[in-house]
Amino acid sequence: EIGNVELVRKIAGAWRELPASQKQVYEDAKKADWQKYQQQLATYKAQLTPAQAAALKEERRRRLAKRRLFRIKRELTVLGKPKRPRSGFNIFVSENFKESAGTSPMAKMKQLFDSWQKLSTTQKQPYLQLAEDDKVRYENEIKSWEAKMIELGREDLVRSGKQKPKKQTPETAKKAETPKASSREKKAKLKLKKPEE
Repeated sequence: EIGNVELVRKIAGAWRELPASQKQVYEDAKKADWQKYQQQLATYKAQLTPAQAAALKEERRRRLAKRRLFRIKRELTVLGKPKRPRSGFNIFVSENFKESAGTSPMAKMKQLFDSWQKLSTTQKQPYLQLAEDDKVRYENEIKSWEAKMIELGREDLVRSGKQKPKKQTPETAKKAETPKASSREKKAKLKLKKPEE
């Protein structure tokens, strides 16, 4: 009749009070189960094809990376890292989500996306201005948060200031010297070439 958490507490208390001689029975059973598991695992791995083994290894790597990312995000939340700035579209969605037509959240999002695409530049301007204000808010908050992290000795969480310039090879140096034509210029050149052909 008690909850799971309370039940586990009672069992843990009983385990702590158990004498070592009685615990040994359970420890031996655990070792036997572990050995049986290791044998079954070895048998299972032996029957896998190289492709299946590689797929399993990749899946395990993916799970570990996901778990590591989750831990990092949780740590950043605990340390009070500011939320990233919202875009104009995000602000538009948050203001209009409840009133939008659609039965499911996905249908509402599709309808809102279509509405956003149909808005003129002047109609989008208030949302874009709010997004710019949010960027300023974020920059101010992230600078103070990073200063706090440096004080705490957590420089690993601070963004790198400037990216290191890449070493230029003779080919990349030549490419950098010649300015790239804009897409409008390219289109204009294509239009000029077509009548000649």
